[in-house]
Amino acid sequence: MSSGFVIACVGKPSAGKSSFLNAVTDAAAKVGNYPFTTIEPNQGIAYYPLECPCAQHHVPCKPRYGWCRDGTRYVPVRIIDVAGLVPGASQGRGLGNRFLDDLRTADVLVHVVDASGTTDAEGRETKGYDPLDDIRWLRSEIEEWVFGNLERKWGGTLRRHLAVKATVADTLHAQLAGYGTLRGVVQRALDLARLSDLQLEAWGTKDQLRRFVRCFLDVRFPTVVALNKIDMPDSTRNISAIMRKYRVPSDGVSMDNIVLTSALSEVFLRKMAKQKFILYAPGSGDFTTQETEPNSEEKQRLHSLDERSARRLENISDLVLFRYGSTGVQEVIRKAVDLGGFVPVFPVKSLNFANGSAKPTFQECVLVSRGTTVRECAKRLLHSETEYRGAETVGGIQLAEDEVVVEGRNIIRFT
Repeated sequence: MSSGFVIACVGKPSAGKSSFLNAVTDAAAKVGNYPFTTIEPNQGIAYYPLECPCAQHHVPCKPRYGWCRDGTRYVPVRIIDVAGLVPGASQGRGLGNRFLDDLRTADVLVHVVDASGTTDAEGRETKGYDPLDDIRWLRSEIEEWVFGNLERKWGGTLRRHLAVKATVADTLHAQLAGYGTLRGVVQRALDLARLSDLQLEAWGTKDQLRRFVRCFLDVRFPTVVALNKIDMPDSTRNISAIMRKYRVPSDGVSMDNIVLTSALSEVFLRKMAKQKFILYAPGSGDFTTQETEPNSEEKQRLHSLDERSARRLENISDLVLFRYGSTGVQEVIRKAVDLGGFVPVFPVKSLNFANGSAKPTFQECVLVSRGTTVRECAKRLLHSETEYRGAETVGGIQLAEDEVVVEGRNIIRFT
């Protein structure tokens, strides 16, 4: 079970999307260095790390879904690997709009970019390719997809909505419903584009639509850029150029939503940990082997390494973990959920844990959109409005049904 939050992993073929999916989930996505390795979107469950209140309240924790380790809770979220896009996909090139349509269900996009410059725009092996081009053209393809759909429909829809005196926001909301778009998203995009005050009859020029679409993408499809293959020879130079470029945000990208990753390193570390060759917590900055593990009990559980595996682990330690602090893949998931603006909610049956409880607490954790009210949260959890009687949080504080759920008041007992 996931929280209902969906991350779409996008990018050109052979950028490392399938490896990224394997690195953050238990999925076994097909991996290959040739175009269209992925035909159907692979899916899996990734885990969003957050601070669990069990540590603060000193109570045992046994999550129903995911897990909790040393006060860090790993909450399941759904992630899909959308088959590789190529330039011209919005006009049907490659596998065309089929890929773009897969994005409709996503809350956030993760754009996996080959930072090494060893694959061209089509995903073929090359040398010296500039990964900045991938960031630009992928954003452009999604923009053309939305803009083209909106422009084709606009004339007839405008006439119909003028007849019933609809607002600009209502009209655009009707147009964009196929993208899973709430009216509030449309309104925020209008505000960002500074087009909120225009009357409907003054709307409809290409410049206005284009301006709106660019802001709509920022709100509806916030994007984390995962600069992948950071341990390759030319990656450092390319990463520096990309960071310089996005000191000033553009193309829907800023330095705040760029993460450096090595998906294959994470896959290998998880594999070695699963096979009991190393002790490694997903996303951490270090691992221990039989030779380096200080705990004698843990040491006995580990197998000794062959020379090849030891050498690869040493390279990962030097080129990835020591240099960058981690493989970056867990940071991508964390940043993606944060960009989506979700708040963790811990529904509990009793608030008596505050006085010390031996029973497992905080078994459930759900992610709700920022702005969700207590009543809306109850409706989602109880699956029925008629069952809702009230809600309270730690300290016996009663929560009004129209109160917005926020961190700090997100441990809730519904009655």
